[in-house]
Amino acid sequence: MSGVMSRVPGDTGGRPEVDITNERRGAGRVASGMFTPKGELRAAIAAGVLLGAGYVLTHVGALARVGEGLYWTSLLIGMVFGGRAAWHAIRSRKVDIDVLMVVAAGLAAYIGHPEEGALLLFLFVLSGALEDLAMARTQREIESLHTLMPKGAMVLRDGAWVEVDAQTLVAGERVKVRPGERVPADCVVVQGESSMDQSAMTGEAMPRHVVEGDELYAGTINTDDPLEARVLRGVSESSLQKILNLVTTAREQREPVQRVIDRVNEPYAVGVLVVSALVVLVWRYGVGQSWTEAATTAITLLIVASPCALVIATPTATLAGIARGARGGVLFKGGQSIERLSGMKAVCFDKTGTLTVGRPRVYEVHPVGWSDGKELLALAAGLEADSTHPIAVAVRESAAMRGIAPVVFDRVDHTTAKGLRGVHGGVEVRLGSAAFVRESIPECFRARVDEVLSRVRARGHIAVVVTRGGAEGSGGGSGEAAVVIMADAVREGAGEMIEELHAMGVRPVRMLTGDHRETASRVASRLGIDLVDAELLPEDKLRIVETMQREHGSVGVIGDGVNDAPALAAASVSIGIGAIGTAAALESADIVLLSDNLRTVPWAVRLARSVRRRVAFNLSLALGVIVVMSIATLVLSYLGRPIDVGWGVVAHEGGTLAVVLNSLWLLRFPGLGRAIACGRGMAAGKPAGNAVLVGAR
Repeated sequence: MSGVMSRVPGDTGGRPEVDITNERRGAGRVASGMFTPKGELRAAIAAGVLLGAGYVLTHVGALARVGEGLYWTSLLIGMVFGGRAAWHAIRSRKVDIDVLMVVAAGLAAYIGHPEEGALLLFLFVLSGALEDLAMARTQREIESLHTLMPKGAMVLRDGAWVEVDAQTLVAGERVKVRPGERVPADCVVVQGESSMDQSAMTGEAMPRHVVEGDELYAGTINTDDPLEARVLRGVSESSLQKILNLVTTAREQREPVQRVIDRVNEPYAVGVLVVSALVVLVWRYGVGQSWTEAATTAITLLIVASPCALVIATPTATLAGIARGARGGVLFKGGQSIERLSGMKAVCFDKTGTLTVGRPRVYEVHPVGWSDGKELLALAAGLEADSTHPIAVAVRESAAMRGIAPVVFDRVDHTTAKGLRGVHGGVEVRLGSAAFVRESIPECFRARVDEVLSRVRARGHIAVVVTRGGAEGSGGGSGEAAVVIMADAVREGAGEMIEELHAMGVRPVRMLTGDHRETASRVASRLGIDLVDAELLPEDKLRIVETMQREHGSVGVIGDGVNDAPALAAASVSIGIGAIGTAAALESADIVLLSDNLRTVPWAVRLARSVRRRVAFNLSLALGVIVVMSIATLVLSYLGRPIDVGWGVVAHEGGTLAVVLNSLWLLRFPGLGRAIACGRGMAAGKPAGNAVLVGAR
């Protein structure tokens, strides 16, 4: 076999299944029927069930012959699939482990141990099927990015607006982008103003306000008012297509880690077969033994040299590590991801949505001449009742968390990118930027509001001002004002994660973000991050990762967005945030966190290192048994005291059993306990509950 899984097993999305095993071994044709990867997996399971049942029945005197029959049936199933792989290898003029496994199984059955052959072929077919199913999923990485490419566009042609395929757009054409729609190609605004969710490109949590003359990226989403724009580049040259190309190029440049078993595959198999054949001749003509004695010695040698333990040394530990990781909230997409994570020397993090939650949350309402904080929040939530803006969502969530019902306004007017105003009980209420509400702030409070806003900006936080009355003719008398302060909260376990990574020798820990430098520096300082790079585009992140790999060797990247996908693909090992990450980042990543608790990152590193140690032990044990028993078989036979075939089987099985038990012990690897449960609670949307309603800071 060529190694263990590199992707998660699954379906092929309705496409024809390709026999990857045969394609890899030289068959190069589409599989059908039972020889698909899924068919091979079903056959392996059936062979395993028959083998287990046979083992039980052979220990029941009256049913021993039935058990023997089940052994032979299991062996036959294995021979059908294992023999097919061996036949393709022979047709390709190769003698590899596939061939040796089948020969060893056949000889084991020949000398009266069909259970040995059945076990060898069961493990061989099972591992191959899992690997093939996993490899079939690698193409989804590219497909997940394709789903973000806009399919249609509203374009002005021949004096009329028509819906067309986005791929047909050419530079210079005029397109319309309605609220909620994706920008079909890279454009420049020619009419209107709105807010754009461009987190897929820059990673910023807040929408970007755009006016005439501003550039729009393909794939970004219009969150407010309709726009008209002029196409700058066709879809094939758009910014999103560039990200797709970066992912493809970076993935193609990554060379897979070659397994030990791959390096010794064909030489080992040829060597064992040649030595076994020579033993027959030497023992017959050189030592003077009979043909039967010489053949028995050669068969015993072939059995003890059978690479069963060697073949399963890596897959068993890997699969146990994958299973343990899944129970702990970490999805490893295969053995190579575990191997790479175990050797990680440095790591890069995205900020928005990775180290932070990715959207603003209200953590303080600072009153400036407002007596009732609950009333203030009810008015703010009422104004934002119908808005989908992240600030509106944060205000409504803050009110709902405290059981405060939004006020129903007589009317609400929306001024794009500035704020809202409404009338309740004959009094005007405003919410928005300082400039938008300034005339409603009583003069005696304006200096205080400016002071609070200045402190908020210095911390890199977000703030909106709420006023009631105060404006001339509003009927509100002297008026009231308050500042609602929000921030993109640091994610659960981020600080502890950085400390643990440092303690494990992973340095530097570096932040790569498209956000503003001040905000990035504040988060990095709070978490103890070593290096900070801000205001980056996807190609900048990719360049930094490639530079770090030249300096440090194995570099990990942890991110959640499409803008992280090129860096994730280029990294030595990549980790995606499963609960909030985009499909592209998750498909690009080698490892996915199933919870938002970042403390699972160092836990996963420790687990990966434990898997690597057990794989090394397994390989050493398997090779040790092969070498020691092979030498003992030859020496004792030469001295006239040959090892009984049964002892050869016991030694072989003992080594195999030790490898399996050592691997399965990974299932008892200690977990995070309550920390992970807390992280899952956060991922499920439970509020932190620590925000300040009214007070000063």
